[in-house]
Amino acid sequence: MEVEKMDENEWKYHGEGNQSLVVSHCQRCVVLRFLKSPPNQNKTSEEILHHLQNIVDFGKHVMKQFFGENYVHHGEIIQLPLDFVRQLCLKIQPERPESRCDKDMDALSGYAVCLPNLTRLHTYRFVEHRPILCIEIKPKCGFIPFSSHVSQEIKHKVCRYCMHQHLKVANGKWKRPSKYCPLDLFSGNKQRMHFALKSLLQEAQNNLKIFKNGELIYGCKDDQDCVSDWNELARHLKPFFFPSNGLVSGPHCTRTIVKELIHVITMTLLSSTDACRAGDMKTVPISQGRSYCEASAFNKELVRNGKHKLESSGLPRGCLLYKTLQAQMLDMLDIEGLYPLYSRVEQYLEEFPEERSTLQINGPYNEAFYEKLLDLSTEDDGTVAFALTKVQQYRIAMTAKDCSIMIALSPCLQDECSEQRPVVLTSKSRFTFSVSVLDLDLKPYESIPHQYKLDGKIVNYYLKNVQAKDDPVMSNLFKENEDCTLVLHKV
Repeated sequence: MEVEKMDENEWKYHGEGNQSLVVSHCQRCVVLRFLKSPPNQNKTSEEILHHLQNIVDFGKHVMKQFFGENYVHHGEIIQLPLDFVRQLCLKIQPERPESRCDKDMDALSGYAVCLPNLTRLHTYRFVEHRPILCIEIKPKCGFIPFSSHVSQEIKHKVCRYCMHQHLKVANGKWKRPSKYCPLDLFSGNKQRMHFALKSLLQEAQNNLKIFKNGELIYGCKDDQDCVSDWNELARHLKPFFFPSNGLVSGPHCTRTIVKELIHVITMTLLSSTDACRAGDMKTVPISQGRSYCEASAFNKELVRNGKHKLESSGLPRGCLLYKTLQAQMLDMLDIEGLYPLYSRVEQYLEEFPEERSTLQINGPYNEAFYEKLLDLSTEDDGTVAFALTKVQQYRIAMTAKDCSIMIALSPCLQDECSEQRPVVLTSKSRFTFSVSVLDLDLKPYESIPHQYKLDGKIVNYYLKNVQAKDDPVMSNLFKENEDCTLVLHKV
């Protein structure tokens, strides 16, 4: 790809995360990813190159081993003309959300990572000229902590996502809590999965986006109140699911199309289109943890109907959800059990700072780094080596908990489909599809203290403001404590 021969007007703002900004090409199925940094804190070109190389190597040598060759697209580093980068930076700046403008795009080094545009990517050339529908899902953590280090019993009953929703609403990030619960999606039970996906469609937040031919048609562009307009979504989707019949418009049509969409997403998430070493890796049995969350709206509905047992069908071993969950479950100790081990590593590094590179705290992310992750023992022998292994496994788990799954769909005629091409059927259509995973940057080692504090905030807020209201005994206890405090204050 000769980027230098492309006019900057052919590129557009695509999105950004905490550390990088992405632009996509209007015609070609590629994106460029640039690093960001706070104003007046620009890194040198060598530091930028090293950081980008770490990102590429981590995807190539580590996450590909967990998810599989076809699911992970690590990209390659390219160097661009500085004039092109500066012009591009000026062009996209007005399109960036205000909340993201506290950091500047790197326009000095000229380095970027070139990646496939997964909102348009498709494996098969014969459908490249056809419309592409892409669903991006950020599934979040799909299991309840099973560690004995957990200090609050509520963490063994209610998942992190459901608890965090209430704190986010209280802090003003979202106006309403979502009914989505990750454990329902990861259950493998189609009824629960359908409920989870419907909940995501009702309250997408930043956990679901839908693209048509690379353009966002549904979901939040930034942290804001998302208005779920299913009728508008159905208008976009109708040609995909009902290309020729006379399905009338209106509520029935909208519900039918949304139901078809949920069916397709479910079937692709349960599909197996790749093999990888993690599939044969000995991991913590999923059955070791609770298979449902007490705060799940699906679970509460069952309880209201007099049913107290959730059926969990389990995930097919080769599907991407299964591989994602296995990577997430490398968090075997929970942050409460992990934090003392992090402190042990920190104390060692204070005494021997020159060992930071040897211990591969910040890379290189190579085969040797991956091999160390395979030690799943939880018996602490008091060594720094044990502590470091658990810390690195936790960072992998946190990465998997925050990744995104991209499902690209393209219409497929019956005579074009074969056994070599994965196909999903609906009542009136058939699609070839590809499933990918992105947002696989390794979570920073330095973020562990923040995660520890945040975990405490989430749990304490939920106990005091949510569970206490749901539990009359707890509610009265808090009231008594408040009354007692007032009396003592007056005395």
